[in-house]
Amino acid sequence: MAARRKTATKKTARKTSARKTSARRKTGARKAPSKRWSQRVTRESDSLDLKKGVFKQTSAKKIASSLKRSAEQSSRRKSGAYRSALSMLTFYINRAGKTLPKTQRARLERAKVELKHQFGKE
Repeated sequence: MAARRKTATKKTARKTSARKTSARRKTGARKAPSKRWSQRVTRESDSLDLKKGVFKQTSAKKIASSLKRSAEQSSRRKSGAYRSALSMLTFYINRAGKTLPKTQRARLERAKVELKHQFGKE
C-alpha cells in the first residue's frame, strides 16, 4: 500500500510542475512590436525637425530647399546637415515603398539631385 501512495503523489507532482512550466512560458512571451515604428522614428529620432507636408510639395527645388533649411536649423541632428537631409528624404522614399506614385517618386529622386547641388556636393 505504501508503494501505491508514493506513485500517486509522484503523478500529482508531475502534473503540477508541468502546469507551472506552461504558465511561465505564457507570461514570459514577448510583446509584438508596434506596426508603426517608422512613425515613431520620425517623431522621436534625433534627425530633423521637418516642416509639415514637405514631401507633398510640387517642385523638387522646393522640397530640397525646405530640407536644407530644416537640416541647417535643426538642433536634433547628430551628423552634418547634408547627410541628415538626404537620409530623411531616403527614409521617406523607402518607407512609402510601392504605394508611392511614380510621378512623386521621380520628383523625390530629382530632389535628391537638387539637394546635392544646393549643398555644393557635386
